[in-house]
Amino acid sequence: MFSRKRGRPKHVRPDDAPQSAALAKSMGDGPPPEHGPYDSSQAPDGVQRLDLGSLLIPAIEGVEVRVQANPDGSVEQIVLVHGNSALQLGVFAAPRSEGIWDEVRAELAATMKADGTAPHEFDGPYGVELAARVNTPEGTADVRFVGVDGPRWMVRALFQGLAAADPAQEGVLGECLRGVVVVRDEEARPVREALPLRLPREMAEHAERHAAEGEQPAPPNEQLSGPNGRHLR
Repeated sequence: MFSRKRGRPKHVRPDDAPQSAALAKSMGDGPPPEHGPYDSSQAPDGVQRLDLGSLLIPAIEGVEVRVQANPDGSVEQIVLVHGNSALQLGVFAAPRSEGIWDEVRAELAATMKADGTAPHEFDGPYGVELAARVNTPEGTADVRFVGVDGPRWMVRALFQGLAAADPAQEGVLGECLRGVVVVRDEEARPVREALPLRLPREMAEHAERHAAEGEQPAPPNEQLSGPNGRHLR
């Protein structure tokens, strides 16, 4: 929902000071944060995670992880589903010492307003968040955008369903977001470029074997874990 461009935020509002302090901690200028999304340099050990390349997602019972993948195994979209809620995750390149969520959030709000939606900002569990009720082919739906700035990356999370209408109802999807780990490569990338995501190694090898045997590739939507929930796109 936002364009890629190289510009950086040009100002910081005075009321952004608490968020700036949180950003400094997430960028390694202090003790490790109490919860994620974590940079790989600060992530706690002993947690089973699903390896999707630039994102490592905690494996939590009852959470269904669905990806939309290309035939080459690169991943375009990640959606976690639990009950009547869904969480879409994306990770993007950012400057080392500056956050981009403030600017991205403003652009998201402007886009929604242009579409006739009335978004509103509020202080949520992850800092300043953006929520709205949008029109979909199935009717109105609640959405909630969360942004977390880290060292040379930004995680953008989109809650849908019950977890969007009421942050207190995040449940295990909130646990997933707080346990996400970002693995930022050393490659120089334009600000806001999506960081590379891929299918887990076992699934990529399975697809390669099918291709070598001349079989039709698997459908682009892959279910990685759990039978619960419904597919939200």
